[in-house]
Amino acid sequence: MSEEHKAGFVAIIGRPNVGKSTLVNALVGKKIVITSHHPNTTRNPIRGIISRSDFQMIVVDTPGVHKPKTLLGSRLNEMVTQNLESVDAVVICIPADEAIGFGDEFIAKAVAKQRNVFIAVTKIDRVKKEELMVQLSAVNDFAARVGIEVAEIVPISAKNEEQTELLLELLAAKLPDSPSLYPEDIDTDQATELTITELIREAAIEELYEEVPHSVVITVDEMSKREGKEFYDVHVTLHVERDSQKSIIIGPQGSRLKAIGMRARGSVENFLGAKCYLGIHVKVSKEWQKDAKALKKLGFTEK
Repeated sequence: MSEEHKAGFVAIIGRPNVGKSTLVNALVGKKIVITSHHPNTTRNPIRGIISRSDFQMIVVDTPGVHKPKTLLGSRLNEMVTQNLESVDAVVICIPADEAIGFGDEFIAKAVAKQRNVFIAVTKIDRVKKEELMVQLSAVNDFAARVGIEVAEIVPISAKNEEQTELLLELLAAKLPDSPSLYPEDIDTDQATELTITELIREAAIEELYEEVPHSVVITVDEMSKREGKEFYDVHVTLHVERDSQKSIIIGPQGSRLKAIGMRARGSVENFLGAKCYLGIHVKVSKEWQKDAKALKKLGFTEK
């Protein structure tokens, strides 16, 4: 580690489905956060750790800020607020292919007093150059209108890793002088079991398409490594809210649950670097998104 060294926290915030998780993965250089075309895929603040010779940056992927329709939605918004309390910089993600709206304004006002605010204009691979120029002008006017002092507006494509390294360098320059805050050989502080539940949920979301993705949550019942072997036994419960959803998850003759299991096992084995047996039990936890006791049991606690 060099004598001059910086370290600190950066929060990635924005409306649902604006590319926050893809950006975190691009900055870290490894998939640590699940992604999906479904809004509100991220449910837990996930820290990605980037360690270089002259800095260590901890980037926090937050749930999308939205108007909550359930108690779960309210808890997710609370998580975002909590994670803004002690960060050194904030990146607001605004997509290049969508009009700036009320949700962006709500988020911008929430960080108006925050230091080192950046705006990442995401998904630039989806628009033409002329359209991007119009959006960049609109973002600049928007920042002035809502009264936030923006350090930089950076157009990026996290999917293609276009200008993500530039954004990383600009953010690193704003970090305070500090030794590394985490071991330099790790890229996330997320617990292994939480990562596994997220990988299984991602597989379920992909297999379910437009059906019940937000009603799914995963808990680990048991996980163990076989003695003398690079082989894990993982048993989880996939929770849904209604009996009809359970039928959809299982599918005809168990076909959909089998497909979810096969897709998930590949991701879990890749993460663990070892083979595994993955057992998935489907359980109806009625209206868990609206039940305070159920949310607490599933890990979505109040501050």
